[in-house]
Amino acid sequence: MDNFLTAWRPRVLSLVRIISAFLFMAHGTQKMFGFPAEQRYPFELFSLSGAAGVLEVVGGLLLLIGLFTRPVAFILSGQMAVAYFLVHAPQGFWPLNNGGELATMFSFVFLYFVFAGGGSWSVDSVCKHKRNQSL
Repeated sequence: MDNFLTAWRPRVLSLVRIISAFLFMAHGTQKMFGFPAEQRYPFELFSLSGAAGVLEVVGGLLLLIGLFTRPVAFILSGQMAVAYFLVHAPQGFWPLNNGGELATMFSFVFLYFVFAGGGSWSVDSVCKHKRNQSL
């Protein structure tokens, strides 16, 4: 059983990355395009929310395909930490009470990707494999 779980570890890492990125991107598309849910206020590119929307869409897409996974995950982890402390923490200490559970979870999942990489189903993995073959 351990061999099976070990063999599937990089693939499951990729699945977690893909699903996390897909869910994360929805926050950006909501801010920028009003999809899949309407935004409560108009999109302004040169605002904190606008910058967050761009990071969520572009960074989420890069994370979804696994391109530049580690540096993108580092940036997005930081974005979510900033979002937590600017938006949620002033409303109270506990994430459950201040609505910051998702920002906290995204921040730490993305921080994990900084160390773990994108898994076997990623553009990064394909590029690394091709580089190793050409040496």
